[in-house]
This record gives sequence, structure tokens and C-alpha cells, in this order.
Amino acid sequence: MKLLLVLFTVFALAPILGRSLNPSLNDDVLGLIVFRADIQDPKGKLASWNEDDDTPCGWVGVKCNPRSNAVIELNLDGFSLSGHIGRGLLQLQSLRKLSLSNNNLTGSLSAKIAHIDNLRVLDVSQNSLSGPVPEEFFRQCGSLRVISLANNKFSGKIPESLSSCASLATIDLSLNQFSGPVPAGVWSLNGIRSLDLYGNLLKGEIPKAIEGLNNLRAINLGKNRFSGLLPDGIGSCLLLRFIDLSENSFTGNLPQTMQKLGLCDSLSLQKNLFAGELPEWIGEMKSLETLDLSSNLFSGQVPSSLGNLQALKVLNFSSNRFTGGLPKSLVYCTNLLALDFSKNSMEGDLPAWIFKAGLDAVLISEKKLSGNSLSSSPTGTALQKLEVLDLSGNGFSGEITSAIGDLSSLHVLNLSCNSLVGPVPVTIGELKALVILDMSENGLNGSIPLEIGCAFSLKELRLEKNFLTGKIPTSIENCSSLTTLIVSENRLAGPIPAAVGKLTNLQNVDLSFNNLSGGLPKQLANLPNILSFNISHNNLQGELPSGGFFNTISPSSVSGNPSLCGSAVNKSCPAVLPKPIVLNPNSTSDSTTGALPSKFGHKRIILSISALIAIGAAAFIVIGVIAITVLNLRVRTSTSRPAAAITFSGGDDFSNSPTTDANSGKLVMFSGDPDFSTGAHALLNKDCELGRGGFGAVYRTVLRDGRPVAIKKLTVSSLVKSQQEFEREVKKLGKVRHDNLVEIEGYYWTPSLQLIIYEYVAGGSLYKHLHDGSGGNFLSWNDRFNIILGTAKSLAHLHQMNIIHYNIKSSNVLISSSGEPKVGDFGLARLLPMLDRYVLSSKIQSALGYMAPEFACKTVKITEKCDVYGFGVLVLEVVTGKRPVEYMEDDVVVLCDMVRGALEEGRVEECIDIRLQGSFPAEEAIPVMKLGLICTSQVPSNRPDMGEVVNILELIRCPSEGQEESG
Repeated sequence: MKLLLVLFTVFALAPILGRSLNPSLNDDVLGLIVFRADIQDPKGKLASWNEDDDTPCGWVGVKCNPRSNAVIELNLDGFSLSGHIGRGLLQLQSLRKLSLSNNNLTGSLSAKIAHIDNLRVLDVSQNSLSGPVPEEFFRQCGSLRVISLANNKFSGKIPESLSSCASLATIDLSLNQFSGPVPAGVWSLNGIRSLDLYGNLLKGEIPKAIEGLNNLRAINLGKNRFSGLLPDGIGSCLLLRFIDLSENSFTGNLPQTMQKLGLCDSLSLQKNLFAGELPEWIGEMKSLETLDLSSNLFSGQVPSSLGNLQALKVLNFSSNRFTGGLPKSLVYCTNLLALDFSKNSMEGDLPAWIFKAGLDAVLISEKKLSGNSLSSSPTGTALQKLEVLDLSGNGFSGEITSAIGDLSSLHVLNLSCNSLVGPVPVTIGELKALVILDMSENGLNGSIPLEIGCAFSLKELRLEKNFLTGKIPTSIENCSSLTTLIVSENRLAGPIPAAVGKLTNLQNVDLSFNNLSGGLPKQLANLPNILSFNISHNNLQGELPSGGFFNTISPSSVSGNPSLCGSAVNKSCPAVLPKPIVLNPNSTSDSTTGALPSKFGHKRIILSISALIAIGAAAFIVIGVIAITVLNLRVRTSTSRPAAAITFSGGDDFSNSPTTDANSGKLVMFSGDPDFSTGAHALLNKDCELGRGGFGAVYRTVLRDGRPVAIKKLTVSSLVKSQQEFEREVKKLGKVRHDNLVEIEGYYWTPSLQLIIYEYVAGGSLYKHLHDGSGGNFLSWNDRFNIILGTAKSLAHLHQMNIIHYNIKSSNVLISSSGEPKVGDFGLARLLPMLDRYVLSSKIQSALGYMAPEFACKTVKITEKCDVYGFGVLVLEVVTGKRPVEYMEDDVVVLCDMVRGALEEGRVEECIDIRLQGSFPAEEAIPVMKLGLICTSQVPSNRPDMGEVVNILELIRCPSEGQEESG
């Protein structure tokens, strides 16, 4: 502490006494220690700053000149420092860059900081500095080239002295509270390349002098109080690439000189008072990628010259006064991602090119468009990337085309407030990524399609004010993310399905003004997030559910249902005891309605409805068990007949010519010598068995040329296709070739036995390497990464050929002698048409933990994304060395949940296989685990495609090295 006091004293006297006072004292150490005394360092980032050091060159955040050891850079960005910027930094006379951004620094800015002779970069952005910037601040700005005071709380006027900083190239004063006009001299600093004044209280006009800013690349004056006309001089800034004048009060027409800005790629003029027709010369700004003229007073027709803007990605003309139709020339803007013409006065049919341009967003709401263009839009649409389609508030008529289901990437579909008729297309269920569906206020009829449950990403469903009939489909329970369900003012009938009570994310429900009947499901009381629930004006009856939200429900939300009772409707419910059902075992009548006790000596059996249901369920289960047992016996019997199974063209040798004799079967080899050296009896030899799975056992045998093969003996004969279809499918699979797929080399067929012949992979399964291995089976991180990448490539190849594997697990990934992964058992589900998803769950997905959740949903289509889920589990298994599901003494650990929890708690490295500790690169292992978690998302649409997975893995292994250096 005494030393610190001495340093303060010396520092205070140093300007007076000069350096001769103590020649051994290092000014940079002195200045930095004094600077540190004025700040707080809660995270200990400056722990290396030792006041006893002769030089600060080894301190964190400090960079020195290698020759003189003088401090030239101080970079403390994001250190969570607080306190104020003291005078200590004035000692650093060789300092060229001072960056203190993204901290919690407070107080004002010293007037002398910018006076350091060699200072070129000063960045104190993203702090809480406040007060006016002193006029003296820029009086001696020397060689200052970059000044950033952005995102603080500075106020007052911008100092006039800023105009004297002739060397400035970048000025960023954005997101403060500066007010008044911009100093006139700033518009004459011809070295400026970037001027950012966004988000202040500045006012005034842009002067003609702007024409002198010959080096200007970017200007951002958005969200201020500027006004007046844009000067012609702006067209002289030929290097401009970025212009943002949004949220001001600029008026008048756009100056014609702007057409010279051929390098400009972003022009945002939204929320101003620009008026008049948009000139044809706008098409001369051919580098434009973003053109936003929304919320102005532009009028007239949209110029056809927009078609010249072939680099255009975002076009927003919403909230203006444009009339006429959309120009056909826009079809040439092939890079468009977002198109917004909402809130105009345009008319005519929606042009067909909208369905061909590959847009990400189409917003054309609140226009006076009319016609039948929705139903007449071309089929085979190319809008596969379209994420937002908003045609609301128009005069569209006709039916909604089923081609809407082709827009597979849609997140938002809004067709509300039109004159559409006809049914809701069943293809809505194909929109797996759909989050918001709004078809309200039309003339739609028919029922809500059952397929709505297949759009399982839905969060908002609005179908109010139509003429829909039928019931609310029970499949709605599959939309587990649903928060808003509005189907009021229709003609819906039937009960409210109990499935609605399973939608635990529901917040707003409106079923009012329909013809719904029956009682309210008690499960509705369990909805934890419900905010409003309107069932008024229906024919509902019985007692309102008790508990939860229903204890405080508004009477207006349940009114108009004469037969409802409960406190909310101020009507008590009568006590009702259910009649028992009486079964007389001696009666020959079908009637079971007699409720009086028998006068005869025979005893009657009185059972409640719930008891009958229980008995019926038990009987059903017993019948099912018997049926399955019989089926299994049949399968075992048919697959254990050695005589038929091993008689290949008589004797022990296989013949290359396929035979069709009933006693010999048919053998087909796709290439090579088909003769086996050991004979068919080897197939039944337990010593040759390699393993068993959901489809059957696998054996190893050897061809006469010494080459080993693996033979899978299917044990699901009763479910296999006919011989013709079986052979067709196996031949298709036999043509699939990839370095990371096990090749199919042939097959054997009899009605009671089917064999598939594979190449033999010597290294064993990945499962054994991970879980059954000794030291010899240890997999290094490089081995594991290559296995993950190779497996991903094989699945991507299968999906390109429209083949779903269905059975991804570590026991189906084999390791070759060279360490390459080879995926087997692919496509076998195509041989078994009788397998539904529940049989698949038990037969194919027999390894617990790999099965995608959509297998449990009848209405959800099984796609390639179920392979992505299994792959994600496999990735976590490979990285952690743990099984997908592990049973402890008193707990069950699911691998996905364990890793996800560890990631959320910031301890994901603890999950990595203990055998890899100290020998894995965290920059690869952690991103790979995160990728595995993404692949195991509960919502299939949130999982990446396998092609994307391959790209991500290759980026993790070989990241881009083209990053810019700061400073």
C-alpha cells in the first residue's frame, strides 16, 4: 500500500519534475498501475499486472514495441471492468491503440485521452460512460484515425472540435443521446470512410458539402431527427456501399444523382416522408442487395427497372401508396429472399413468378389484390426455401391450392382476411416446419383436416370466422408446442377432445360461437400455462372442470351454454349417481338393462362401466399375447428347417445358375465366384455365428477363392414380400455402393427362408469397440471423429437415393481392418411391407435409445429425419463412450438428457469418454457433441439433413482460417 501511495505521489509530480527525477522508473508501469487503481476487476482478469515488474510487456491485454518495450496497445475488451477511466493512461505516450469496449465503465471521458501523440484507435464503446464530451477532447487529436463512443450514455452536442481531426477515417457515435446539429466541419472531413450516428437525437439537414466526402463507404444516420431534402451531392460519394437514413423526417423525391452509386449494396430509407413516384433510374443501382423504402409516401406504379437489380435479396416497399400490379420483370431478381409489398393500394392478380423465385418471405398483405390466383398458381413450385407467406388483408378468392404443401420450409402462413372458399387442404400436414397458420376471416368450409396433427411444429392455429364444420380432430394433440388455438365463429360440432388437455403449452384458446356439445374433459384443468379459455355460445353441458385456471374463469367465457353448471355460471350441478349395469348369466336375452335384484335363486353380477372396460382391456391383451405367441412359433418353425434351408442345388456347393426347384431354392450372386467352400451346413454352425439382431442371425462363411462373406438369415419370413418383390428390392440395394456402406453381394430365396449375402468386415462392430473392448480396442479421438464423419457420409448417400436406414445403432456400424466405418443393415425395412411403425419399433429399433419420437405418432410421416435422430444418439455414444440408455441401481440415465443437462450447466467436457481425457481437442469434441444434441431434437424439422451434417463436421475438422486481424 505504501508503494502505491509513493506511485501516486510520483505520478502527480512527474509532469513538474520531469523524467530526471527517477530515471529508473518505468512510466508505462506507473501509468497502468495508477489506471488499475481506478477500476474494479471482479473476474481477476488483470491479476498478472504486478507493480514490481520492470516492464508491463508480459501483462494481459498489453502489447509492446519489441525494440523499445514501450506500450503501444492496450486491449481490455470484455473484461467486465467497472469504475472510471483515470489519468494514468496519459503516461502511455507511445500508445497507438486503446480499446476498452464491452465493459461496465462509468463516469465521464477525460478531455486529454485523445491528446496522446501517437494514438490512432480509441474505442470505449458498449460501456455506461455519460455526460457531454468535452470541447477540448478533439483539440489535439493528432493522428487519431478511429474513434468509437458507441452504445454509451453520452449527451449534449457533438464537439465542434471534431471537425479538426483531419486524419479520422471512422467515426462511430451511435446509440447515445447526442443532440443538436452535426458540426458543419464534419461534412468536410474528406478522409472519412465510415460515419455512424445512428440512434441519437440529432437534427438538421444533410448539407450539400457531403459531396466532398470522396472516400465515404458507409453512412448511417438512422433513428434521429434529421429532416429536409436529400442533397444532390450525395451522388458524388461514388464509393458508398451502405446508406441508412431510416426513421427520420426526410421529405421530397430521391435525387437523380443517386443513380451514380453503382457500388451501393444496401439502401434503407424506411419510416421517412419521401414522396412521389419511384423513378426508373433506381434500376441503375445494380449492386443493391437490400432496398427498403417501407413506411413512406411513395406512389404510382412500381418501376419495371427493378428487374435489373439481379443481386437483390431483400425488397421492402410496404406501407406506401403504390398502385397497379407487380412488374413481371421482378422474375429476373433470382436472388430474392424477402419480398414485402404489404399495406399499399396495389391491384390485379398475384403474378405467377412469386411461386418460382425461391423467396424466403412474401408479405403482400392489406392490398386490393383480387382474383383466383391462389388456386391457379403453377404446380411444381420452386419456393422450397420460402419461410414466410403473408397474403392477408386482400381480396383473394377461390380455393386454396393443395400445392401449398410444397412450400416445405414455411414457418408462417397467413391467408387471413380474404374471400377464400373451399376446404383447408390436407397438404397442410406436410408443412413440418410451420409455426403460425392463420386462415381466419374467409369463407372456408369442410372440416379441419386430421392431417393438421402432422404439422407438429405449430405454435399458433387461427381458423376463426369461417364456415368450418365437423369435429376438432384429436390429432391436434401431436402439436405439442401449440400456444394459441382460435377456431371461434365456425360451425364445429361434437365434443371438445380430451387431447386438447395434453397441450401443456396452451395459453390462449377460443372455441366460442360453434355447435360444440358434450361435457368438458377434466384434463383441461391441468393446463399449466393457460391465460384465456373461451367456450361461450356452444351446446356444452355438465360440470365445469375444477382447479387451476377454471377456478377463476370469467363468466363471459362460458356463457351461452344453458346446460353447463358450476360456480362460474352460478348454477349448481345436480348429484348424479351412475346406474349399474346388471348382467344375468342365465338370461338368454341380449338385454342388460334390468337393475332390480333377482327374485330367483340365481345370483346376478353387478359391474360398473369401469370394471367392464378393464375386463375388456384384459381380454384384448390376452388375445394379443396368444396371437403373437402363435406368430412367433410359426416363424421359428419356418426358419428352423435345415433341409430346405441348406439344400443349394443339391449337395454342399452353390451353383452360379439360379435355381427355382422347390427343394433347393434360388441363389443369386451379383458378382464373383458364387461357390462356397464349407457348404451350407456352416450356416447352422454356432461357431460361425457373428451376432443376432432384430431381423435375424448373421454367420460367417468362406467362398472357394478364400474370400469370407457374411450371411444374414432373416427370421421374419411371414412378413417378407413375395419372391418377385423381394428380389427386386434386394437387387436395388445391391446397386448401392459407397466406401462407408457394407456391400450386398447376393441373396438366397425359398418361401420359408431368405438369406442376404454381405461383404465381410473384419474389424467387428463399433459397439464392441466402445463397450466390450479391452485395451486393444481403444479408439482415439481421431478414430472416433473419422467414424462419425464416415457414418454421416454413408447416411447422406442413402438419403440421396431415397433410402431410409431405420436402424442406426453402434452394433450396425462395422469397423474395417483399416479403421474405416461401414454401415450395414440399411434399407431392410423395404422388404417388409407388413411392418407398421410399432413393429419397426420392436423389430428394427430394438436397441433402446436410438428410436426417434415420431415412431410413436401414427399421424406423423416417418422420414429421413428418423435416421438423423439415431445418428445424433450414435454421435453422443461415440464421444462419451456411454450407452444410449444405462440402468443404475435406482435410476435410468438417458444419454441425450445427460449431455443436454451438462451443456446447460457448463460442464459438457465432463461427458467426454474418460479414456480420452487429456488426448482430445475440445474445439472439435464439444462442437461434435452439440451437433449430436441438435440431431436429437424432438421436432424433426429442427434436425439438419445428413448432407448438412457432413458439411458441419468437415467445418469442425477444418475451420476457416480467413479471419481478419483486429487493429
